[in-house]
Amino acid sequence: MTTMNVLVVDDQPGVRFLLDIIIRDSGHRVLTAENGLEALETVRLIKPDLVFMDVRMPLMGGVEALGKIKMISPDTEVVLMTAYVSDETVEMAMKKGAMCCIAKPFDVDEIKLFIYDFYWRFCNQKKLYCSGNIS
Repeated sequence: MTTMNVLVVDDQPGVRFLLDIIIRDSGHRVLTAENGLEALETVRLIKPDLVFMDVRMPLMGGVEALGKIKMISPDTEVVLMTAYVSDETVEMAMKKGAMCCIAKPFDVDEIKLFIYDFYWRFCNQKKLYCSGNIS
């Protein structure tokens, strides 16, 4: 099984812990960060496949970090999480390259399904790049 590198960025330890369990149980490697600045350092070193990131955090919030992550690692997909969902936040996040926004508190089963669906697309994309069927 191909495993993904997934970065979880949230200033709340409970959220990081819960997502860590869900992602590890799905068979993937988990890295964590407490804020956008820590996330940028991890992205520079690891270039994760997927990032779950809170919008409101100290030092650097998720929307600001999102733009910088996409510059460092354009293929990394970013999912923003927020308890303060607004059309403005979602629109700004999508313009900066977010894959989607998830409202907090989130449903564990929905996160599991999202990871499964993303993994399926991730594997199919890898096969496409490696298949050699380019004309």
